[in-house]
Amino acid sequence: MSVQDLVIVDGLIISNFSRAVFEDMRKGGLAAANCTCCVWENFEETMRNIARWNRFFKDNTDLITPVRTTADVMAAKKAGKTGIILGFQNISAFEDQIGYVKLFKDCGVGIAQMAYNTQNFCATGCYESVDRGLSDFGHEIVAEMNRVGIMCDLSHVGSKSSNDVILASKKPVCYSHICPSALKKHPRNKSDEEIKFIVDRGGFVGVTMFPPFLAKGNNSTIEDYVATIDHVVNIAGEEAVGVGTDFTQDQDKAFFDWLCHDKGYARKLVDFQEVVNPAGIRKIGDFGNLPVAMEKAGWSERKIRRVMGENWLRVLKEVWGA
Repeated sequence: MSVQDLVIVDGLIISNFSRAVFEDMRKGGLAAANCTCCVWENFEETMRNIARWNRFFKDNTDLITPVRTTADVMAAKKAGKTGIILGFQNISAFEDQIGYVKLFKDCGVGIAQMAYNTQNFCATGCYESVDRGLSDFGHEIVAEMNRVGIMCDLSHVGSKSSNDVILASKKPVCYSHICPSALKKHPRNKSDEEIKFIVDRGGFVGVTMFPPFLAKGNNSTIEDYVATIDHVVNIAGEEAVGVGTDFTQDQDKAFFDWLCHDKGYARKLVDFQEVVNPAGIRKIGDFGNLPVAMEKAGWSERKIRRVMGENWLRVLKEVWGA
């Protein structure tokens, strides 16, 4: 099965975005990708990042296009482009202003993670020693995200905070890019029980191939990634699982240092050292190898279509309303 036959949606990319990366997105056949524009940044810094994305759209109109609805994703695929969903990996950009949620929605933000590794005004990240759960202000933010149509992401969020958001949200929430802790113990990985909890309440799970979270680390292959996705499918069902690679293509050591420190500069939370993506899918342009590996693993065409992107479209339409 070729990439032309599929609607491919990647639930998380945090690469060093450039025309070369956008060309690789087209080579890989991506119809849409959730592209990070906030990790530790505040309101002003995130708005600068969005302004940068607006320049990307203007300068690379032959390759990428902003998307705000699932119809936009299908239009992007038909035009041979990749639709870009602007996404947050932290709601630090909301600061303490509920009104900022709608402002960012109007700017094209479609997915926002409730915390990135540590504590913020709303929730607790997965590297904090104490998970305090969703704050009262956090409950207001979740309600506003539901109202305007921004999906709540819980990938880097602590277990108690995640459960609180899952229960508080009136719309589906997601783990956009996680691995199962049953295959490798890691603070960023989710237990089978956590995966079942979110899916049983209408949520969604995107599976990452970020090597530190895979059982074989940098020695992983595309076949290992498919097996990891299958583990999650066996828990959640093939209708509630998608791909969220967490591609960090062309990023340098300074980026990972910034990423791995609390607030980008304070205590060091984790050290990933060298990151080598699974053999067979080293770059975004290798996406076409993924459905081939799925076929070799005995997946049905329906299962491949769903996991490669159709499931993402279904859940995003439910959250966005279009």
